[in-house]
Amino acid sequence: MLSLVGRVAAASACGALRGLSPSASLPQPQLLLRASPAAVQPARDYAAQTSPSPKPGAATGRIVAVIGAVVDVQFDEGLPPILNALEVQGRDTRLVLEVAQHLGESTVRTIAMDGTEGLVRGQKVLDSGAPIKIPVGPETLGRIMNVIGEPIDERGPIKTKLFGGAGVGKTVLIMELINNVAKAHGGYSVFAGVGERTREGNDLYHEMIESGVINLKDATSKVALVYGQMNEPPGARARVALTGLTVAEYFRDQEGQDVLLFIDNIFRFTQAGSEVSALLGRIPSAVGYQPTLATDMGTMQERITTTKKGSITSVQAIYVPADDLTDPAPATTFAHLDATTVLSRAIAELGIYPAVDPLDSTSRIMDPNIVGSEHYDVARGVQKILQDYKSLQDIIAILGMDELSEEDKLTVSRARKIQRFLSQPFQVAEVFTGHMGKLVPLKETIKGFQQILAGDYDHLPEQAFYMVGPIEEAVAKADKLAEEHAS
Repeated sequence: MLSLVGRVAAASACGALRGLSPSASLPQPQLLLRASPAAVQPARDYAAQTSPSPKPGAATGRIVAVIGAVVDVQFDEGLPPILNALEVQGRDTRLVLEVAQHLGESTVRTIAMDGTEGLVRGQKVLDSGAPIKIPVGPETLGRIMNVIGEPIDERGPIKTKLFGGAGVGKTVLIMELINNVAKAHGGYSVFAGVGERTREGNDLYHEMIESGVINLKDATSKVALVYGQMNEPPGARARVALTGLTVAEYFRDQEGQDVLLFIDNIFRFTQAGSEVSALLGRIPSAVGYQPTLATDMGTMQERITTTKKGSITSVQAIYVPADDLTDPAPATTFAHLDATTVLSRAIAELGIYPAVDPLDSTSRIMDPNIVGSEHYDVARGVQKILQDYKSLQDIIAILGMDELSEEDKLTVSRARKIQRFLSQPFQVAEVFTGHMGKLVPLKETIKGFQQILAGDYDHLPEQAFYMVGPIEEAVAKADKLAEEHAS
């Protein structure tokens, strides 16, 4: 089982994906995302000037040990604080180290943000005197950066100042959300690729160019991308989500924007933290995860919040190891979410995509005072009939449909139609499904499910509800099926 989760206003699983209307404003109640905390955070203190390299006269150290991605550096004087960025000298490419531990004897243990091939003992290292700094601001829109803010899209340097310290279908679903929401969203979007496939990042970038989300000719791009893919060392993968978050925070605090932050995949953030923890020699906790798992996750997730100037809405994909939702990694993440959209392997095996499980998916925002009584009643009605159908499946498997009462037969019939109506053709998946993508407003979605629950379409075959948009398309498809059958 896979899980897609997010952070903003939420609704029910029955309307979660079908209600991605381009005309809706954020936060949208149909998105099954997480609402940012209402508490107002103090203004972020961004750096006032660029400092990409250590200043003259900065503390100088030398490498005394290299153990994979871990580098020990000894300083004669001026020991750098924890989280300071150090820069290795005498290399063709820039290598940044982040201070993780003080070992004593004027030695610090650091995590490399890139490969450590070619490093030797005795090599000079300079202290930058500050945490890692990255470019932020409108100039980053339409660009791809790595964890330390370097452009990796082969389009030249990002001409802006450097600010602040960086602190079964999930990806397809994220891409469809970007396609339907980010393109129509008036504010800015930030996409953080954390430990996922490089091919997917490349495909997403070119699809955004084709769709106009990224404009290479002028400054009208609406999205900034930050990548730390699975080929990167653990230090980079453990920090790239914080890099993307810093970019989003600038748009919120300085530009006054409502920002969309997409993170794919938040499990890789935890996984990288586990690798870094092991490299630093910390004693692991449950299932081998780092002992600071809850702290690391909380530090990142609780920066996604609302201020007086703007807000950050985050949609995050989570890989669930061995389909176990009680695994410490996803379980720790769930504590910070207002809504979870669970993708079920069993539903995917039925050929229903997106494979959202309405019974496992949850939302704290599913409240009539927030989404309205009509939306609430329809959502709960859909969940009830699907739960009743699930309870009857054992009887059906043993005795067959004929042994059910007429009322139960009607429940099964409507539940199967609802299951198929929950499918939706994606625009980003047109190439390999052959179905034209559909965008269904939330209001239309609620109306469709309401009419199915009321029995208005009991006479239609369940095949008519598969891979259609609004309910009118199901009626038209039923008529077409009847004509084909008659001929």
